Amino acid sequence: MKLAPRDAPGFLARPDPRVPGLLIWGADPMRVAERRQTLIRALIGPAGEAEMRLARFPAADLRKDPAAALDAVKAQGFFAGPRAVLIEEAADAAAPALAPALADWAPGDAMLVVTGGVLPASSKLRKLFEGDKRAFALAVYDDPPGQAEISAMLQAEGLGDIPSDAMRDLSALAQTIEPGDFRQTLQRIALYKLGDPAPLTPVEIAALAPMGGEADVDDVLNAVSEGRAAEVAPLMARLAAQGVAPVALCIGAIRHFRLLHGLLADPRGPAQAVERMRPPVYGPRRNRLLRQAQRWSLAQVEEALSQLVETDLTLRSSSRAPLAAVLQRTLIRLSMIGARRIDA
Repeated sequence: MKLAPRDAPGFLARPDPRVPGLLIWGADPMRVAERRQTLIRALIGPAGEAEMRLARFPAADLRKDPAAALDAVKAQGFFAGPRAVLIEEAADAAAPALAPALADWAPGDAMLVVTGGVLPASSKLRKLFEGDKRAFALAVYDDPPGQAEISAMLQAEGLGDIPSDAMRDLSALAQTIEPGDFRQTLQRIALYKLGDPAPLTPVEIAALAPMGGEADVDDVLNAVSEGRAAEVAPLMARLAAQGVAPVALCIGAIRHFRLLHGLLADPRGPAQAVERMRPPVYGPRRNRLLRQAQRWSLAQVEEALSQLVETDLTLRSSSRAPLAAVLQRTLIRLSMIGARRIDA
């Protein structure tokens, strides 16, 4: 049977002992491995592998010994407790060896956990698990984890009762980084909050989240948007020393002012518009964008975009003007606009 993605977090966190096996497949090996790890940890517990209640071998071994999967499922361990048999990197060639293990499975046998890559609808391996009335097949797509899955991950790390604003920011963060990085971030948050009864806050999430690759570029863009003209030249000098080209900084400025334009042009207002931005923004960056939008009018942002596009054309032309100086002049001009708060 197919295991629906919305039902997967519950099953992975609390496996049904009556299920003989689960096939987990998808294009992203890290996402597949994350779900496999969650299932096995919930099934056999933290001491399961040390107690030899986990049998692990690659699917390629089944070609040499087709009966290995059935023997491992039926084998009795020295320690009491649920057992699992993990078959990794499986493809259609493994289906004939896995079929008897599913057909002969009985209560008390080890659960068969199989992982694989992209499997088309015609895949023999998929048909084996999807056609079995007791087993499950879980397709892992590139969609980021939803709030239910994030809640389950937080519970596994010992965190509960997350405030709605913190959960909103965690959901947004999950859409911007890889699943392995997101799980490591949750572990870092759990360690930081160990023994702290205070609720998790968006500020703490922002401080513990991975830093983006354009943090220094954002420093310049924030200085321009917030009217801090005196900081533009020193920040640009630091970026130049780090190897950031003027064209790259100009492209970042255009992108930033387009975000502001989208916030100001939305008839529902910036506060509603920021909630629908893709990719999402969260925490202090979200609040900062809203404060910047309050400094600018729609006409001023459109004028800024016009100047930036003209500057970008100059930077890409055959002009002999010093590129950094051309961009610096434009950014300082824009920061002077940002220094004048618009009338309410």
